[in-house]
Amino acid sequence: MSLPIKRIQRAEELGFDSVWASETYSSDAVTPLAYIAALTKKIRLGTGIAQLAARTPANMAMCAQTIDALAGGNRMIVGIGVSGPQIVEGWYGQPWGKPNHRLRDYVTIMKKIWKRDGPVAYEGKEISLPYKGPGATGLGKPLKSVMHGNPHIPVFLGTATPMNVRMTAEVADGWIGMHLTPHTVKDYVPIIEEGLARRTDGKTLKDFVLRGTLSVYVDNDVKSAINAVKPHVALYAGGMGAKDKNFHKDAMIQRGFKDAAERIQELFLAGRKDEAAAAVPDEYIDDETLIGPPERIKQRWKLWRDSGLNMMTFVQPSDETLELLGTLPRD
Repeated sequence: MSLPIKRIQRAEELGFDSVWASETYSSDAVTPLAYIAALTKKIRLGTGIAQLAARTPANMAMCAQTIDALAGGNRMIVGIGVSGPQIVEGWYGQPWGKPNHRLRDYVTIMKKIWKRDGPVAYEGKEISLPYKGPGATGLGKPLKSVMHGNPHIPVFLGTATPMNVRMTAEVADGWIGMHLTPHTVKDYVPIIEEGLARRTDGKTLKDFVLRGTLSVYVDNDVKSAINAVKPHVALYAGGMGAKDKNFHKDAMIQRGFKDAAERIQELFLAGRKDEAAAAVPDEYIDDETLIGPPERIKQRWKLWRDSGLNMMTFVQPSDETLELLGTLPRD
């Protein structure tokens, strides 16, 4: 495993806000950020996203405030998501449970730890401190973080359903959207505003981060570039998760591609992966990515800039692509 440190340092020079590390059932999202922190000066460091089941909220809080302190402060962003039941139960050995309750409990506990108002005691629907469930000794006691860390580390949640997006706006500092396009962001704003209205800290939409994720492919042959992405989309919409619980397939259906989503999954699960890729509509890919020569990318970027998102994360840009992205207008 290697990290593109020179590219990250160049992104810092170009004024990019943050660098994000993802997490799969192989490598974690926290360790790379500590390494990056040591070799950069100011770029912020985000977990994008850390899987909730991988660590307890206390451990995530400890990791975040430790890296933030080592990096000089005000650099860490905690992005969290629940992943799917296949990973939660198959890899981490935990029950799927109620993701909405678990996310709420997780965020609340982390923020209590960072604030240090007192020993942390919390009775959640899924997670409680101290633990009092099966096997408990009854000796657990509320504890207070020894470390005086940053009490304002921002927390972003990667959520998709209306209930969870609403809850994200109620308890977190930002939302990480999935499979967004410039035209679909507006569909989530009313839901986010409902969640914000339930807060007691006065945070409004202008204070809340709406983060999109965007892949950029610089290529003079638009059709060829789209075709190159299709196997990746087919993998996620067709085979990532169980047949009846696939968030990526659901996102495709929500965007109006129901027939294509069903056909892609059918073909993929039957082992006909090339046909599944061919069944991915060009429009589906073109709407959620920036593809083409530099001038086309610059023109289509305007749609994203004006979409309502106030943070955009670019997926593993090449050196050439990074330089191009550094020239795009940000306001």
